[in-house]
Amino acid sequence: MWLLKTEPSEFGYPELEQEGKAVWDGVTNPVALKNLRAMKAGDRAFIYHTGAEKAAVGIAEVARAAYADPKAGNAKLVVVDLKPIGRLPRPVTLAEIKAMAEFAQSPLVRQGRLSVVPITAAQWKAVEAKGRK
Repeated sequence: MWLLKTEPSEFGYPELEQEGKAVWDGVTNPVALKNLRAMKAGDRAFIYHTGAEKAAVGIAEVARAAYADPKAGNAKLVVVDLKPIGRLPRPVTLAEIKAMAEFAQSPLVRQGRLSVVPITAAQWKAVEAKGRK
């Protein structure tokens, strides 16, 4: 399971829903790329809006595992294909996530600029539960 950060003014969860499937590209950080390469078809991911929102807003599924970015011309850059699963009933803010004990050691909290973050089962359940309240 994963958390993927995006600037909603560039591409947000509504666009993913509208398109039905999208290439998740633009990742250049070596650690984030390593995480992207670890994604498998069927994995779930929270879509997290950065900027003014700073909240997990929806759930997506990896439709195609990592492959070379066809637009990059650089074999080190990879992308995945995502499809929307659904919006969280309510966004879960970064402040709420940081307050959860499950995230104390998470790269989401410890490496704030990391755009592709692994999520444990316990973290996933905690965010989902908060999103239902």
